[in-house]
Amino acid sequence: MAEQKSTKLNFGRKKNWKKTLGIVLFVLLNIAVIAITAVNEFGNSANAAKLEEVKILPYMLIPAVLLFILATWLNIYKYVIMMKTAYTPGTMPPRREMWRVAWRVVMLGKYYDNITPAAIGGQPFQIYYMRKNSGLAHGHATALPLVGMVAGQMGFLVVAIICFMINSIMGGSVVLMLTAWLGLLFYAFWPIMIFGISYFPRPTKKFLGFLIKVLAKVRIIKNRDEALAKIERELDDYVKSIKMLAKTKYLLAKILILSIAYNVFIYLIPYFVIKAFGGDIGVFECFATTLAVTSAVYFVPTPGNSGAAEGTFYAVFSALSTGYIFWAMLVWRMFSYYIYIILGLLTYFVMDLEHKRLEKHDAARE
Repeated sequence: MAEQKSTKLNFGRKKNWKKTLGIVLFVLLNIAVIAITAVNEFGNSANAAKLEEVKILPYMLIPAVLLFILATWLNIYKYVIMMKTAYTPGTMPPRREMWRVAWRVVMLGKYYDNITPAAIGGQPFQIYYMRKNSGLAHGHATALPLVGMVAGQMGFLVVAIICFMINSIMGGSVVLMLTAWLGLLFYAFWPIMIFGISYFPRPTKKFLGFLIKVLAKVRIIKNRDEALAKIERELDDYVKSIKMLAKTKYLLAKILILSIAYNVFIYLIPYFVIKAFGGDIGVFECFATTLAVTSAVYFVPTPGNSGAAEGTFYAVFSALSTGYIFWAMLVWRMFSYYIYIILGLLTYFVMDLEHKRLEKHDAARE
């Protein structure tokens, strides 16, 4: 009996060590990503004014904080209204639970977007999380994050195209505008692709079938027929979900309006950051330049566009004296990049605590 007890205890210790090691590696990965990005963006700070010499107007940062909070709320609300539409009658969870799921979908999606090259990690994780935790059918759980992403990019496209057209008439930088228009082509890629998959599923099935056959030949996929059947089933469910969302009255219009408002609020933040550091710039000039720079660095395949953002964003912050540009850039990147990694990590730790609490509760019941 003593030997059996000891064996169980050792096994538990091994499991705990593995889990602890996983958490340590996870934290180290985040520290590495943040450190590399920070060095790329702010390593050359020789001309930065000393922090104690920086004069700042703190009250000008209050609108920036409020805009960020409001934009985040709109992004979460977008998922809440989509989730309300997707649940079948009688299966809708409590309102608080939907908001919690929507918060985590947004925060963890942003987190993975910002630690993976070219922001490729957000949607796959959002789909995985929604399938496990939302209680939605798999087709809906797949469709909602993709519709959310497409709506966000469509919102950016609408705002950016209007601003670029006005800016071109007003005589903005030709080089910056040309690069920005090129970036918009990359922004348009995913909406076009998702639309093609949703409304032309047959070519998509043929293409995916071809890929599965190739992967089966090189023995990456063991059971080709099973994989093909699963892909067809998943794609059919996804297409039905997309069409259901499209047919829901005013739903797409609502999430597009929310996405447009989100982009407007987010890209107004640099104006207040510049004003806080004493810069003199017009609201539209700052807004349009921020959109143009964001579009121009979109296709840079690095986490958070590091390595490109720090150079091109000097076009936005050039209204400041040389010594203040560093600090203004740091504040802006906190709003646009670092805050999502911090909030993502906090969300992860809360989820881990909830999981441990459930494990203890289950153990106590046994």
